[in-house]
Amino acid sequence: MEGSAARELASLGAIPYIGRFAPSPTGPLHAGSLVAALVSWLDARVHAGQWLVRIEDVDTARCVAGTERTILQQLQDCSLHADAPPLWQSARSAHYQQALDQLIAQGLAYPCHCSRRDIENAMLHNGQAPTRHADLIYPGTCRPTGPNHSDRLAAQGPQVWRLRTDLPDSGRVIHWHDRRLGPQQQDVATAVGDFVLQRADRCFSYQLAVVVDDAAQGISDVVRGEDLVDNTARQILLQRALGLPMPRYLHTPLLLGPNGEKLSKQNGAQALDTSDPLAALNQAAAVLGLPEQTGSVAQALQTWIANWVSISALFRH
Repeated sequence: MEGSAARELASLGAIPYIGRFAPSPTGPLHAGSLVAALVSWLDARVHAGQWLVRIEDVDTARCVAGTERTILQQLQDCSLHADAPPLWQSARSAHYQQALDQLIAQGLAYPCHCSRRDIENAMLHNGQAPTRHADLIYPGTCRPTGPNHSDRLAAQGPQVWRLRTDLPDSGRVIHWHDRRLGPQQQDVATAVGDFVLQRADRCFSYQLAVVVDDAAQGISDVVRGEDLVDNTARQILLQRALGLPMPRYLHTPLLLGPNGEKLSKQNGAQALDTSDPLAALNQAAAVLGLPEQTGSVAQALQTWIANWVSISALFRH
């Protein structure tokens, strides 16, 4: 191994490499999911690290009973074997509560009673037109320094907990480096607003859960699809607030559906057929720029490990 490939491995070797694949059991894996699983597995193997599987079932209302078993079997069928037993988020609520309590004690989290309609009306009042189906940028109505704060706290109705993003020392503009996409930045306060940590139904948010779990599992590298780039700044903000280490990030190309959008369960992605694992893996590999393979799955994976050394070395560092 020579040149840039060797330098990349050296730069990533300062701490033990631990990666993860974290599917939500809202349905079986589909072809797009396998891209994320394969690339995270390859990156871990290239760096002689560990590859973990986390079942992100914190949003129990959306999860389909038994799907996690299907997902784990699909991974096994494709010879993508984890290096430790899976971690289930549904068993970790106490850890998320502890993190939320810490943020509350630091004055960084506050209760909010605003409905979606309240937020839309506040945005209109501020001259912002909500976009249909888009996430709403929370205007800070219930924030401790916001208008009518005492009245809002006394209001009846569901309560969520939000993270303050307006404080000067919160580092509003988050800068980070993506191994593939290069320098990134986001002003969380203006792009997202004070985001939810725990919903009114007491379900903890994805953002909080993933940050707590990445730290608990010692994740050094988050390798996932580029549709999740927008989540990164919020997660870094939480890592800083909780005093947790920041992993490296690599966001990879997506498998697109016929409509040109990310292939997903929402736009009709079919369950991954693993009756021919190599065919499924070849489709995922093509998205990553890896050559089609014949023969056994084991041989294909070993070839792709070698290919990934060269491909990942071309990324921006």
